[in-house]
Amino acid sequence: MNNHQQIARRTFLHRTGIGSIALTGLLNSRLSQAASDRMQPTIHHRPRVKRVIHLCMAGGPSHLETFDYKPELAKLNGENMPAELTEGQPIAQLQGQALKVLGPQHEFVKCGQSGVRMTKVFRHMAEIADEMCVVNSMHTEQINHDPAHTFFNTGTAISGRPSMGSWVLYGLGAETRELPGFIVLTSEGGGQSQPISSRQWHSGFLPSRFQGVQMNSSGDPVHYVSNPPGVRREIQGDVISAINEINLIRNQQLNDAEIATRVNAYELAFRMQASIPELTDLSGEPKHIVDMYGCTPGDGSFASNCLLARRLAERGVRFIQLYHRGWDHHGGIKRGVEVTANLVDQGTAALVRDLKQRGMLEDTLIVWGGEFGRTPMAQGDGRDHHIKGFSLWMAGGGVRAGTTYGGTDEFGYNATENPVHVRDFHATLLHMLGIDHTRFTYKYKGLDFRLTGVEEAHVVHDLLT
Repeated sequence: MNNHQQIARRTFLHRTGIGSIALTGLLNSRLSQAASDRMQPTIHHRPRVKRVIHLCMAGGPSHLETFDYKPELAKLNGENMPAELTEGQPIAQLQGQALKVLGPQHEFVKCGQSGVRMTKVFRHMAEIADEMCVVNSMHTEQINHDPAHTFFNTGTAISGRPSMGSWVLYGLGAETRELPGFIVLTSEGGGQSQPISSRQWHSGFLPSRFQGVQMNSSGDPVHYVSNPPGVRREIQGDVISAINEINLIRNQQLNDAEIATRVNAYELAFRMQASIPELTDLSGEPKHIVDMYGCTPGDGSFASNCLLARRLAERGVRFIQLYHRGWDHHGGIKRGVEVTANLVDQGTAALVRDLKQRGMLEDTLIVWGGEFGRTPMAQGDGRDHHIKGFSLWMAGGGVRAGTTYGGTDEFGYNATENPVHVRDFHATLLHMLGIDHTRFTYKYKGLDFRLTGVEEAHVVHDLLT
């Protein structure tokens, strides 16, 4: 039977009304084989968590004004930085300048029963200190924003590689058919808002159905998800079924993963027309929950995005990234950190509390941090980019809650105690999801690629229970 006869037969069945339900079921079954987003999960051992929420503080929050307590740095305020620390080291915008110590600009306090130290700018996060595992010995390899984001997301500064969210979705598949398995939301405020490229959540050489989908933080959550006036859902469904059957015929000839992705995209977009309005309708959220987040739902704020992140997690989204652009404090760092922290503090703490009270924190990994830290040397009344030592924290199932791991020297310059490289973080993240990073590969151009690359990377078991 040729293609023309197949289409004519489908038209006959549709017009006569007989067999249309059977045809739809058969078509969906055949399409699901070509475009399934639920591949066989790559599980090497028992997972500790099944989803990740990455709270990305874009711009590079200063570890010295957030989580890395440095009393000696305060005593040395205004003195020259030791030349042996900085000579020949990568410095972004302070090259050739006199390098003077800038002491911490905010007071550190012990928080919770565990005594985790953080500055007073985090009034709300201080109340979840006993859920946090703070890592003060992170280090990375890229000193400018875009390459540093690329490195943190993909494990390499080379553009075009898959992001960690895409790797996770590729390895484990999606838990939902109604929404994308990898979703990104952005907000900004409090400092220089460095742009974030969409390649930070791209799938690279993985099939493009594994790339992240950016949702708008205000207005229509997804462009063109609604039908134009006069187009009913039933008509839209007929159009998509017809298009996808043609795509399936073509895919049988070429066996092209991108045709399968196109089929998947049409079907997902159709399902999202029903799921997105339900997701973003926050009228059913109790007032005490909205007040806990401290937001006006849908206002585009980081706090509102945190509330959406909880709803996305409830609905089975595997990897969620919330970018807040506002941590690039080259000047006015004292006030800048305070303002930016105020924009993210309450929403972050509320997300942790909300997940915990729903029993979801035990199988969710929350990560809070930026692409790098800031220098202990002053840049006027601010700080420059710094890659040799910075902080992030994790919370959720499997991490040692209420602990601080690793540390930098007395200046906060070099990670000296239990250093954790970005690739070690990636290996640990995959381990928590049940994946052995050394065995988790994708063949591309004759090579077996992996998120952690060919360089040495270790699971940091001391961060885990």
